[in-house]
Amino acid sequence: MEKQRNISEFILLGLLYDQNMQIFCCVLFLFCYVALLAGNLLILVSIRCSPLFHQPMYYFLSHLSSVDICYTSTVTPKFIGDLLRRTKTISYGNCMLQVFAVHFFGSIEVFILTVMAFERYIAICEPLHYVIIMDRTRCHLLVLAAWAGGALHSFPQLLMAIQLPFCGPNEINHYFCNIFPLLKVACTDTYITGILVVANSGTVALVTFVVLFVSYVIILFSLRHHSAEGRRKALSTCGSHITVVSLFFGPSIFVYLRPPTTFPEDKIFALFYTIFAPMFNPLIYTLRNTEMKSAMSKVWCQTLFSNNKNNEETYN
Repeated sequence: MEKQRNISEFILLGLLYDQNMQIFCCVLFLFCYVALLAGNLLILVSIRCSPLFHQPMYYFLSHLSSVDICYTSTVTPKFIGDLLRRTKTISYGNCMLQVFAVHFFGSIEVFILTVMAFERYIAICEPLHYVIIMDRTRCHLLVLAAWAGGALHSFPQLLMAIQLPFCGPNEINHYFCNIFPLLKVACTDTYITGILVVANSGTVALVTFVVLFVSYVIILFSLRHHSAEGRRKALSTCGSHITVVSLFFGPSIFVYLRPPTTFPEDKIFALFYTIFAPMFNPLIYTLRNTEMKSAMSKVWCQTLFSNNKNNEETYN
């Protein structure tokens, strides 16, 4: 512990070194973050204020939007602010907190995506038992299990990071505190720790991806027995899920399912699962979803109508 206290802060090298490009990226990612917050809040409020909240698929989608907001907010605000600074520092305590939060909310998102695939499997492959299997109590338990799984995954990551001694270089070649860049600046042999990180994060990413892949293959295979309209509707919702899973899992597997080392490309891939995937989720889930678009228009049209009516009554 005494060795760890030799370093009170870390210097983040960031995404880019060119000052003009950093200003451009600051504006770009600020726009992305605002769009991400607006899109996910729009979905969250629209579902909570409509009858869709009582349907399992949209109940899970509302939780996914909540987790997206929390997940990206652990990294993006500081990342945007750092783009305007010449020296990008983060305290030791905040760095450890960021390591925990990124893995905590990231793994919850992984598990909720898995739960959503399970819900689609039941809806399409076991439609007669859907109401019994996906009752409200079981939906609550599945979400609770996702949060518990996030805690079980992230606490070992935090413990491994806290036990690393930092007594020399404090420059992290990343735009946030990620576990592999931290291993490179620790003043001890981190090979075993790196293997444990791969075993933890890599196993979670690989196992959940395989489960998701197999479930969607079974779903698509079972659609042969559905009507044309049923196939169209199922493909619309499953297509959205598959797109989200690809955006999130592709970069995650590249970063975590390999020998414990770092590459310059890691920072670019990290943008996909920390910013781009959460930003595109609202678009992916609404543009091809008639029920979602209908609920959003009803909720927000009623809100605007109510506000206009109140304003007119106040004026009169």
